[in-house]
Amino acid sequence: MKKYFFTFLFLCYGVLFATDNVVGTTIPDLKLNLLDGEKTSIHELLKDGPVMIDFWATWCKPCKKVMRYLDQYHQEYSEQGFKVLMINQDTPRSMGKVKSYIRSQKHEFIVALDPNQQIAKKLNGQVMPTLILVDQDGSIKWRHQGYIPGEEVEIERQIKLLIQSDSSES
Repeated sequence: MKKYFFTFLFLCYGVLFATDNVVGTTIPDLKLNLLDGEKTSIHELLKDGPVMIDFWATWCKPCKKVMRYLDQYHQEYSEQGFKVLMINQDTPRSMGKVKSYIRSQKHEFIVALDPNQQIAKKLNGQVMPTLILVDQDGSIKWRHQGYIPGEEVEIERQIKLLIQSDSSES
């Protein structure tokens, strides 16, 4: 029992006090392997505007629930340069499920693959879903872990705030 308590305490400490990739810091320019076989980087995606990064897996029910809203926001705010980047955390053995799931749902957002969780570790995205809103200059503006129905309102509010602040600075 003690072992589990200390493991839990250690994990909580890591989530609560992680200093990497907190709001206000600049996101590293990580290389991405996309679902369609192409390669890009986070900073390449930021050239047109802000990006919402979300870590997800095909087995994660809250991830699937928030995806439909993220896809809607990806489409709705694309004219302002906004994009949604979904970084999949499925294991190499279950990668086949990713493409079929995205196709079946007809999602239009960008999907990257991170089967060994290297990107998730660098961005502290091991809890799924983890959303990270990044401004065009690479600064992290908002982070959120988990998803409960109704939180899509706050997600959209954060997107709108960032887009409005970016357009007022132009």
